[in-house]
Amino acid sequence: MRQIQFREALREAMTEEMRRDASVFLMGEEVAEYNGAYKVSQGMLDEFGPDRVIDTPIAELGFAGIGVGAAMNGLRPIIEFMTFNFSLVAIDQVINSAAKTLSMSGGQYGCPIVFRGPTGNAGQLGAQHSQNFENWFANTPGLKVVVPADPYDAKGLLKSSIRDSDPVIFMESEVMYGDKGEVPESEYLLPLGQAHVAREGKDVTLVSFGKMMKVAHSAADELQKEGIAAEVINLRSVRPVDYATIINSVKKTNRLVVVEEAWPLSSIATDIAFNVQRHAFDYLDAPVLRVNSMDVPLAYAPTLIEATLPNVKRTLEAVKSVIYRK
Repeated sequence: MRQIQFREALREAMTEEMRRDASVFLMGEEVAEYNGAYKVSQGMLDEFGPDRVIDTPIAELGFAGIGVGAAMNGLRPIIEFMTFNFSLVAIDQVINSAAKTLSMSGGQYGCPIVFRGPTGNAGQLGAQHSQNFENWFANTPGLKVVVPADPYDAKGLLKSSIRDSDPVIFMESEVMYGDKGEVPESEYLLPLGQAHVAREGKDVTLVSFGKMMKVAHSAADELQKEGIAAEVINLRSVRPVDYATIINSVKKTNRLVVVEEAWPLSSIATDIAFNVQRHAFDYLDAPVLRVNSMDVPLAYAPTLIEATLPNVKRTLEAVKSVIYRK
């Protein structure tokens, strides 16, 4: 099977859906003439023209609102935020318009829109450009929140998101755009809200999503060297969350560690821990542990970034704790 970059998988998904459906268009900062801030939309302006690949001013609230209005009137916009840190400027449109339209109209108006772009830390970008808001958006009824972990996820999940009738928050990572992975040439779709058991094991369940799956896989590799078989679950969606897959795994391994880049309070990991203790309490042989970012704004210094973010060392320590091994 061919290998392509994460950015190429996203581009293929958008291009294929725009060819298939004339109501789909892309709008955002630098998506057209500059080929995208991260070259995700490279070449799309040449194929689809300025009416369907639209450059915007630096005005997230404005172009997010235009996208919501377009979606309510029968189009299927893809709104690119250069980073989800900037989505806070547009959060009123995302939360109070896109997410609530269907409910407030009594089902008369939908809002099939995708808001996509990078989330989380991407190096020395400072506290205001290194935040994770997956759990913020996942807190909102009416939204679906998708976080792909590799190029295969990226293409299959984005195509499903574009076709979905609900507003979808599609959160990527700057540091993953160059990652390569196997992606079929034939069309495929990945269902939203269905987790993937990326690696089977019997001793502990590791749950993660997005670029933190790299941490989970690396930790599982290290554990394997010590004879510890970790089952690794890639959530893919954090709203809805596939609790059934997690709970079935915990019933087998009896232990759970959740790795998530967001801050610990009100995190996705917190919600998973609650649901596991509610539905699989009698199967747990140890408390559920979370590996989150430290509860501080992210610093600029590389040493402090390393100390703040989830990493393999902290994940291994959590696993050793739940299996009662030093």
